[in-house]
Amino acid sequence: PGAKVTVEIAKLRNATPGVMLISPPPHHDIYSIEDIAQLIFDLKQVNPKALISVKLVSGLGVGTIAAGVAKAYADMITISGHDGGTAASPLTSVKYAGTPWELGLAEAHQALLANNLRDRIRLQVDGGLKTGLDVIKGAILGADSFGFGTGPMVALGCKFLRICHLNNCATGIATQNKTLRDEHFTGLPEKVMRYFEFVAEETRQWLGKLGVASLDELIGRTDLLTLLPGETSKQKNLDLSAILNAAKRPDSGVAHYMNKNNPPFDEGLLNQQILNDAKEKFEYQEKVVLNYPICNYDRSVGASFAGYIAQQKNPQDFLLKLNFKGIAGQSFGVWNHEGMDLNLQGDANDYVGKGMSGGHISIFPQENISYVASRGAIIGNTCLYGASGGSIFAAGQAGERFAVRNSGALAVVEGVGDHGCEYMTGGTVVILGPVGDNFGAGMTGGQAIVLDLSDTIFEQTNTDTVEIIDMSEVDCDNEELILHSLLSEHINRTNSRWAQKIANNFDHYLDSFKLIIPKGTFSDISQSEAINVRGIK
Repeated sequence: PGAKVTVEIAKLRNATPGVMLISPPPHHDIYSIEDIAQLIFDLKQVNPKALISVKLVSGLGVGTIAAGVAKAYADMITISGHDGGTAASPLTSVKYAGTPWELGLAEAHQALLANNLRDRIRLQVDGGLKTGLDVIKGAILGADSFGFGTGPMVALGCKFLRICHLNNCATGIATQNKTLRDEHFTGLPEKVMRYFEFVAEETRQWLGKLGVASLDELIGRTDLLTLLPGETSKQKNLDLSAILNAAKRPDSGVAHYMNKNNPPFDEGLLNQQILNDAKEKFEYQEKVVLNYPICNYDRSVGASFAGYIAQQKNPQDFLLKLNFKGIAGQSFGVWNHEGMDLNLQGDANDYVGKGMSGGHISIFPQENISYVASRGAIIGNTCLYGASGGSIFAAGQAGERFAVRNSGALAVVEGVGDHGCEYMTGGTVVILGPVGDNFGAGMTGGQAIVLDLSDTIFEQTNTDTVEIIDMSEVDCDNEELILHSLLSEHINRTNSRWAQKIANNFDHYLDSFKLIIPKGTFSDISQSEAINVRGIK
C-alpha cells in the first residue's frame, strides 16, 4: 500500500514515495515457456553459480508447466499450495486462490518422472507446512525440498492479527513504524533456529518409525500412507487414488529425486570468449576495446562480464568497450554494468538492456541500407525492462513494452510499439517518432519526451496516472536542456540521420514535442535532473 512506501522504501526500490507497489508484480517479460527459458538463461549467464528456482501455483495442469520449466533448465521448482502466505493478501485470494499443495505436488512429480526429468530438478513444496510430519508427507508425495513461512514468522513473534497491510503490526514485524519495530519486536535468529531444530528432530523421529534411512529413500513411498475414512459426505466420496498412484516411485528409469545438475544446452560461447579475452587484457591495461561478429543465436551477450565485474572489490576500475557487427540474439546487454559500453552495428532481438544498471548500449543500422532507418524496427520487444541505470540509444524503432518498469535508465529511440513506458518509476525516455496504444499506463515516476508529428499522442496515451504537456507552450527549460543533451548524445553514438535532421531544425520540431509525466509532478522536476543527464557524456 502507498502509505507504507516511505521515502526510504521508495529509494531502496527505485519507486515514488506514497505510490502503491504491486506485489507480486506482473512479469511483462514472460508470456510463454520460451520467455521463462530466456530469463533462466540470462540469470545463469550473469551468475553461473546461482540456482534458479521457478515458483508455480498448485492447480490443474501444473505438471505440464513443471515439465516445461525443467526443459527450460531451471534448477528448482516450487509448488505453492493455497494455504499459508502473507496476511496482507486480499481475502478473496486467501480463501479461494490455488489448490492444496498435495494435488499440485503429486501431479508435478508424476509429470517430471514421465518425461525423464525428475532427476535433474529439485522439487520444493510450500503452503502452510509447519511440522516434521508435514515434511514426511511432502516427501512421500514427491518433494525433496520444503519451504516454511508461517512457522518461522510465529517463532519471531507474529500473532496472526492479519493487519500486515495497515502498517501498525502490534509485534513490530510487518511495519515501517520505527516505534513499533524498536519497542515491540522481540524476534531473534536463535528463535527461528530452534524452531527448525525441532522440525528436523520430529522429521528424524518419523523416519525412524517408518524404518527409512533418509528423505531420499522416502520420496514416492505412497505405500506408507493410509487413507482416513473421512467425516463428511464430501470427504467420503473423494477418490485419492490418482494422487497416490501419481506419486508412486517407479521401479526403474531416472532417479526419483534430484541427483544431477541441469545446465543449459546453450553454452554461451561468445559470452565466454568475451569474458576470457577481457580478463586477459585487463592484466595489462585499464581500458579494453574488443571487436566481435555476432549472430542471432548469440544470446545474453555481455551478461557474463557484467556478472564478473559486479563481484569485484573495485568494479569502477573496469572500462570495457565492445563493438559488434551483425544480428544480436535475445537479451543483448542484459544486466549491463557501469563501465561497459556496448556498440552494435546491425539490429537486435527482444530484451535489449533488460535489467541494466549502468553503462551504455548503442545500436545503429549497417551501412548502405535500402530503407529509412527511423521507420524500421532495430530492436525487439520488452527492451529496457526493469532497468535501473545506464543509457541506451537506438537509431530505429523498438517493439512493444519498451521501458516497462524502467526505474532510472536513459533512452533515446525513434519509435515504440504498444505499452511503452508502462509502470515506469524513474529515468528519462526520449522517443523521436510514433508510439503505440496504452502509452504510459501506470507510470508513477520519470518522464518521457515524445515527438508527436501525427498529433495522436492524446489518443494513444493512458492518462489515468500521467499528464501530457506541450513543451512549446509551458516553461520546460529543464526538459529542453535534457532533450538537447540526449539528442546530441544520440547523434554522437549512432550517427542517426533522423536525429541530426531534428537537431538542425530544433525550433521547428519543438512545437511537436510532448512531455509525459506522472500527474502532479511537473513542479518537482529540478535542475539537478538536467545536470545528471549531461553527466552521461
